[in-house]
Amino acid sequence: MNSRKDQLAAFNRLLDIMDDLREKCPWDKKQTLESLRHLTIEETYELADAILDNDLPEIKKELGDVLLHIVFYAKIGSEKNAFDIADVANTISDKLVHRHPHIYGDVVAESEEEVKRNWEQLKLKEGNKSVLEGVPKSLPAVVKASRIQEKVKGVGFDWEKPEQVWAKVQEELTELNEEIKAGNKENTEKEFGDVLFSMINYARFIGVNPENALEKTNKKFINRFQFLEQEAKKDGKELADMSLTEMDVYWEKSKAFFK
Repeated sequence: MNSRKDQLAAFNRLLDIMDDLREKCPWDKKQTLESLRHLTIEETYELADAILDNDLPEIKKELGDVLLHIVFYAKIGSEKNAFDIADVANTISDKLVHRHPHIYGDVVAESEEEVKRNWEQLKLKEGNKSVLEGVPKSLPAVVKASRIQEKVKGVGFDWEKPEQVWAKVQEELTELNEEIKAGNKENTEKEFGDVLFSMINYARFIGVNPENALEKTNKKFINRFQFLEQEAKKDGKELADMSLTEMDVYWEKSKAFFK
């Protein structure tokens, strides 16, 4: 691994390159905070994919892309005389020191839960009107539900046992089934949302990240279905002309192949 001196030199090199690109590259010169936004979101999702795939070389590459965006935003901020990369680093450093009084102060926190509680209480003292204020509006719904539940837990609003949450899941499923039978589409949608929210809550209690779990299932389904497509094509068959029973034969083969 690189020494701290080498790490700082590498970061300084990136800052120098950013200066050059902003001055000399036609594309880089044109970029704004707004124009980079969607690209940053894309890079973040690519990093998330690499993490789920446990592809360490790819994680290193995607981290570099995300770091470039951070440096890019800081460079634009310096041009506006608003902030630079030192301000960015100092701001997060100051926040970390303030939010970890059990490390940099005299507060005692011996468990992860105590740390989370202290974190949320400090945010309220800093002026946040609600513990949910820090949940971004544009987060994907599954991630947002997880963050909402984690944050309210930080102030003690939570179930005590997994069994209680599972009972809530069952209750919501019953209510959903009743609305489906009644044919009320608006209420069915509401109850379906309640089922998902309660399932996400239960996932937290059993130590499962629901976003990761669902994405892994997505990837599994994609692999199996593409296997089905490829094997059917080898046999000269088109999916559109096949019955579900015929496709199911290839589906079972795909499950055995990827087991």
